[in-house]
Amino acid sequence: MKKLTTLILALLGLTGASCASDYEMDTFHTKSGKEVRFHALVHASIRIQYNGLEIQVDPVRELGNRTIDYTAMPKADYILITHEHGDHFDKEAIKQLEDKGTMVILNGRCSEMLGYGEKMKNYDQLHLSEDISIEAVPAYNITEGRTQFHPKGRDNGYILTLDGLRIYIAGDTEDIPEMAEIKDIDIAFLPCNQPYTMTTEQLVRAARTIRPRVLFPYHYGQTNVSGLPTELKDDGVDVRIRHYE
Repeated sequence: MKKLTTLILALLGLTGASCASDYEMDTFHTKSGKEVRFHALVHASIRIQYNGLEIQVDPVRELGNRTIDYTAMPKADYILITHEHGDHFDKEAIKQLEDKGTMVILNGRCSEMLGYGEKMKNYDQLHLSEDISIEAVPAYNITEGRTQFHPKGRDNGYILTLDGLRIYIAGDTEDIPEMAEIKDIDIAFLPCNQPYTMTTEQLVRAARTIRPRVLFPYHYGQTNVSGLPTELKDDGVDVRIRHYE
């Protein structure tokens, strides 16, 4: 089973990781051979490079004692914002990454706060080009005493499809029932930061529901996620721990 899983991952280009500059980088290939690079910036901030394009997810300049210099990066073609909290939504970071051709894609609340952008609500779909599409999916809390953090219907997760490579960026959520509808995911970013998102037990349940080929726990703060690769080993999920504290 392990050899078969490795073979499938290799055929999909879902193997190997490398370091680029100051950030860990994982490189994947789409079925037609186009390269996709993921740079682990911080917490929930992800830089994605695809086919000459720059995609930034929830860019923030500062978190704890870590800072990100977005002025040293290329301007973004697309910026995705999941919700309004300060560890996901940073107006100044957006300004530093914007050019006249940049499209900012965000939920309704962030659109109001920013004053512009391509607004998406849960289940909206957006076709950006022949080979790029985005679907907004629910992201919310369900545990009693936590629902005020991320109420149902307000925030977004995103399924980003790049030349057939399906990437699930969950945003701040628990293991909600809607995850059963999320299928054929190649790469998933799932949050693990109690009490705001998932416990490690919830993340394992979510991973077993979604069954991504590769899983990056992210947004994990001080939560110990080191045991997740072992816990999900027999489920055929390649868990990669990067600096998404």
